[in-house]
Amino acid sequence: MGEEARALDMEEISVDNTTRRNDVVHDLMVDLYPLSSYYFGSKEALRVKDEIISDRVIRLKSNYAAHGLRTCVEAVLLVELFKHPHVLLLQYRNSIFKLPGGRLRPGESDIEGLKRKLASKLSVNENVGVSGYEVGECIGMWWRPNFETLMYPFLPPNIKHPKECTKLFLVRLPVHQQFVVPKNFKLLAVPLCQLHENEKTYGPIMSQIPKLLSKFSFNMMEI
Repeated sequence: MGEEARALDMEEISVDNTTRRNDVVHDLMVDLYPLSSYYFGSKEALRVKDEIISDRVIRLKSNYAAHGLRTCVEAVLLVELFKHPHVLLLQYRNSIFKLPGGRLRPGESDIEGLKRKLASKLSVNENVGVSGYEVGECIGMWWRPNFETLMYPFLPPNIKHPKECTKLFLVRLPVHQQFVVPKNFKLLAVPLCQLHENEKTYGPIMSQIPKLLSKFSFNMMEI
């Protein structure tokens, strides 16, 4: 095979800033808009179900007995600040950080459930769908083998009936969006460099977000 033929082959299999699997194209370029292009407001406080770990364990056992595997979906929302990607996190009681999202209802799809949870956590009316969010690919999954607090980015081979699965989705934001957050939460923009391997502050899932995003390129948009 000549040099010209080899060059042609490489051109045919190369997809500009995308990856193709089973005829599905995942865009690896993410447009990030400045934090200043978004509006932030507040609404009535949101009831927090689990005050202590033992309460959460009891609720997990009850839900598992009624519905089986618990599936949660969470959104990775990115904005630009100081020319660096920042992740939007919800902060509760100054020490607990969460990604926007929550548990799926029985029979609810990942995308439908995530959009419902984003409306509940970040919009004026939780019963009205929020337009503008583009739910992209699932970038990570964590499993809870038992009712204990530990979660793993893989399902241990000896576990046949996991108790919970948490999926992270990259959600692209429009150029403008209104975020209305419950009064007992704060919405923070946290830089990737601060999240990176900072498990002590942000936990085992959020501290891995920079690695999960490492395959993407970020286009810092100017407004």
